[in-house]
Amino acid sequence: MDKVAVVTGAGTGIGKASSLALLKAGWRVVFAGRRGDVLHKAIADAGGDAARALAVPTDVGNAGSVRQLFAAVRERCGRLDLLFNNAGMGTPGNINLEDLTLEQWQAVLAANLTGAFLCTQEAFRIMKQQAPRGGRIINNGSISAHAPRPNSLPYTATKHAITGLTKAAQLDGRKYDIAVGQIDIGNAATEMTERMAKGVAQADGSLKIEARMDVQHVAQAIVYMASLPLESNVLFMTLKATQMPFEGRG
Repeated sequence: MDKVAVVTGAGTGIGKASSLALLKAGWRVVFAGRRGDVLHKAIADAGGDAARALAVPTDVGNAGSVRQLFAAVRERCGRLDLLFNNAGMGTPGNINLEDLTLEQWQAVLAANLTGAFLCTQEAFRIMKQQAPRGGRIINNGSISAHAPRPNSLPYTATKHAITGLTKAAQLDGRKYDIAVGQIDIGNAATEMTERMAKGVAQADGSLKIEARMDVQHVAQAIVYMASLPLESNVLFMTLKATQMPFEGRG
């Protein structure tokens, strides 16, 4: 029986790399993201594995859109074994806390936290009813779930909240054989972190170039976490570029 995964934010970056790695490992993968053209381009890069992929344009911050995503999973795949809550966004790093707008705060909250909640809720509804019962949910936490960068309040607040979501969902998922874990990633080389190769603000006000790591290391970590039997769970994993400033940041 093919195992089925849903990856949000699957069109680019960590989501795309993880989706392609899951396909290569034999999974059926539902690529979810806001832009259908980007999702289809990502699937095209899967080559011969593309036949096991499905693109479903989704706004994770919209409850109706999330319901449509998981209805498509039920209809097209029949079950759900893995949800990777990866979709997320931040605010520009050159905007001071006091200058952020309410709209900017709400956009980050919707994408990073409300989206993870809505997708987790729908995944629970499928996983607890299917046979065999259960499944796995992996949340993308980020290094910012532990320590903030300058001018990152909305992103950092939501990533701290993801840690609470992970712990509570793992507790509530036990009775349904649902395992929930979190991966906290630091400086994977994607479009989102290109600015780090040019210099990014530090806690002391300076600009410094930061080390990055190949995004494929993240993708393989997701495949590993997903491959565990449901009797085992990686509750938290931190995967970071070795030379990036984190231990003793600031």
